[in-house]
Amino acid sequence: MFKIKLDGGRTREVEEKTYWHTTSHIMAQAIKRLYPDTKLAIGPAIDNGFYYDFDSEKPFTDEDLLKIEEEMKKIIKENFPVERFTLPREDALKLMQEKNEPYKVELINDLPDETELSFYRQGEFTDLCKGPHVESTGNIKAVKLLSVAGAYWRGNEKNKMLQRIYGISFPKASELEEYLAKLEEAKQRDHRKLGKDLGIFMTHDLVGKGLPMFLPNGYAIWEVLENYIKGKEKKLGYKHVLTPPLASVDLYKTSGHWDHYKDNMFPKMEVEGEEFVLRPMNCPHHMMIYANELHSYRDLPIRIGEIARDCRFESSGTLKGIERGRTFCQNDAHLFVTPEQIEAEFQSVVNLILDVYKELDIKDYRFELSLRDPADKVKYYPDDDMWNNAEDTLRQVLNDIGIVYEEKIGEAAFYGPKLDVQVKPAVGNEYTLSTCQLDFCLPMKFNLNYIDKDGTKKTPVVLHRAILGSIDRFMAYYLEETKGALPTWMAPVQVKLLPISDNHIEYAKNVQAILFDEGIRAEVDERQEKIGYKIREAQLHKVPYMLILGDKEVEANAVGVRSRQDGDIGQMSIPEFIRKIQEEVKNFIK
Repeated sequence: MFKIKLDGGRTREVEEKTYWHTTSHIMAQAIKRLYPDTKLAIGPAIDNGFYYDFDSEKPFTDEDLLKIEEEMKKIIKENFPVERFTLPREDALKLMQEKNEPYKVELINDLPDETELSFYRQGEFTDLCKGPHVESTGNIKAVKLLSVAGAYWRGNEKNKMLQRIYGISFPKASELEEYLAKLEEAKQRDHRKLGKDLGIFMTHDLVGKGLPMFLPNGYAIWEVLENYIKGKEKKLGYKHVLTPPLASVDLYKTSGHWDHYKDNMFPKMEVEGEEFVLRPMNCPHHMMIYANELHSYRDLPIRIGEIARDCRFESSGTLKGIERGRTFCQNDAHLFVTPEQIEAEFQSVVNLILDVYKELDIKDYRFELSLRDPADKVKYYPDDDMWNNAEDTLRQVLNDIGIVYEEKIGEAAFYGPKLDVQVKPAVGNEYTLSTCQLDFCLPMKFNLNYIDKDGTKKTPVVLHRAILGSIDRFMAYYLEETKGALPTWMAPVQVKLLPISDNHIEYAKNVQAILFDEGIRAEVDERQEKIGYKIREAQLHKVPYMLILGDKEVEANAVGVRSRQDGDIGQMSIPEFIRKIQEEVKNFIK
């Protein structure tokens, strides 16, 4: 809530979105003054400020945003009352036609049941709007326009591309300054910037939108994470597999994904009379692996894991580096269990999540129990008994193991309820990192079974789970959490060897070979640059340790150690330095 001052010295509290909505109208009024031919689309408040979409032949530049800001400040100073009035439908249409606002006319035509429509007027400016708004333009105090982006009218790529201007406002200048400082911090933490600066990943339009490519440093981190999570899974009895990133359309028709999920899949491909599709998830493949053999109750639980490449068609407006792309690798697994094993296996998954979060120092998270919406007969598999059983089972398991959770109606997968772990990253809004889903549905669809103690065939229950979520998203999350200063065990280059002159390069390479044999990732900076420059470069690249190598180090068969965190540590023998690195890694990952 914002506290605003009214005429006569009174104050009142208003919702942030009400305040921001009014500011979006002030921006639209300023643009109509400066660029009268601009057509207005929509201008809502959002979670962090507001935007307005405009149809203008002139591309808005950063210089234009400054002009618009100045005009907004004039409108604020003019202190126009913000007045609501209504018009009958036909009069509303006539008003917008007279003002030559085709997007507003379209909006009115799409509201056939509305006999009266509301408008808000401030000075010479009138806009079609439901409101609410603050009392006057003078209630807005501190304003900043942030950026311009393209946006299709009504979010449909078949429509015209409009220009969307984002902004923010506050009742106090100090609040705006604080917000802008946070934005700058977020910009420095943005994994897309860090990914470029640290040589982790790249994108190119010739490859395609939403298709990032991992560079050597990025793939080094990838391998560390993959080995880390697979190592923990193997200790828990997981067996890892490798399955193809595409399959026949019939596989997804059997699973139900074709009916429930095909809008998020890439179009099917026809080859030699068969129809194939890039897979959006891995469960159908793993169902077929289970079905490949006969199973007894003695075989269960069977835990199938995979770091699996998936492809989903995400709209271009939602793409964000490696956090959200059109291809990604899930840290996926499917646990085939008897009904009696559900609670123990689910608890084991939760314990694994908590163990990983503790080791990686992830603290800001919460649990959500995602349930179906019983009124939605399209999204969810139509079997009330199955859903009631699955939801009651999962709820009971969570209660038994003492997990605090919030229930979310309508967030389940189409085949079953799930537990989602929502993390709050250093940048942006929270999102799901880990998940565990309970599934009675797909095993039935694929006719999976096992022979029970009494010799009868029974259908297993499946737990779908992802601990790191996708490796891609987890890397984005961790880069932003650490600001790129990854812990030593995860850093792509753990040690940078810095020979003071060319005379010390051979020694540096010998030390590198010794470190390599001990599993330590080290690089030699052979450039003919001053040592101070090399140190600064290594610091900019967030390398945990730098080894300064000169005459003294060569004579002593030692290394001069400089730490990213502690600065100059001094000279160490090579075995002593190796023990230091190995102990640090061991203590971080217990």
